[in-house]
Amino acid sequence: MARQPLRHPFAAALIMMVLAWTAPALAVPSVITDFGAGVADIQDGVDNFRAVLGNPNNGNGGSTIGGRREINWDGGSTAIVTNAPGGTPFNVFLNNRGAQFTTTGTGFVQAPKSGVAPDGLTNFFSNATYGTTFAPFSLQRLFVPVGSNAFDALFFVPGTNGATRAIVSGFGAVFSDVDVASLTHMDFFDIQEHFLGSFAVPVGGTADASLSFLGVTFSTEQIGRVHIVLGNAALATGVNDNPAAGVELVALDDVLFAEPRAVPAPAGLTLLGLGLAGLLGRSWLKKRGA
Repeated sequence: MARQPLRHPFAAALIMMVLAWTAPALAVPSVITDFGAGVADIQDGVDNFRAVLGNPNNGNGGSTIGGRREINWDGGSTAIVTNAPGGTPFNVFLNNRGAQFTTTGTGFVQAPKSGVAPDGLTNFFSNATYGTTFAPFSLQRLFVPVGSNAFDALFFVPGTNGATRAIVSGFGAVFSDVDVASLTHMDFFDIQEHFLGSFAVPVGGTADASLSFLGVTFSTEQIGRVHIVLGNAALATGVNDNPAAGVELVALDDVLFAEPRAVPAPAGLTLLGLGLAGLLGRSWLKKRGA
């Protein structure tokens, strides 16, 4: 007997729903960049991106509607000059701001560019050159992975301590000492790990300690993960920034992102639809004696 096409209208509707919710939409990005020798050169770019993300800066606390979150690694309004190392995943801002950071290296460190031993990137990595290579955008401390030049930012609903994954509409960051075009970049993915795009951080300038900013929002997709690549080498003892010799070292400062919000219900409906479609398909086959 020849097989007949599936005619059950409910089953057909479910299959269409599943396809609609699982297929990646066309991601249309809006990008803001800025660069220069110092803070004043990129302040307008950072402020423009803040306006795009929305006000207010929600700081610490549980989930809210609208606004944005910022992390400057400095511990509040006082310029903290001590190091704050942490492992991976780095969960310092997981519950209060909804951001988690992971790396294939051994962890992360928040540190000023230099300081009284054992503090500062200079002392943490036993490399005195880092005191002049990098400069912060806000207050004192920078943020870098340890044992790697790349890391990932993931998002969770603030106040859930990592129990509820979240999405954001935009993410931006300040980078210190980007000397080589295209090596430092951010790659964006949605909550289902569909690739949304890769965006290069602009070169800050020809001198050490320059600053660069890159911020990206999407009109049709929400961000679930950001992969951040800093140059082409990890900070370490004996590893000095030397673009002419093929060594590009970059540090991170402030990060800004839209208020994390829970994944909308349709993402969960995909699984429900798949289950129901499977049951209907099984019932249809039984009726046909398969």
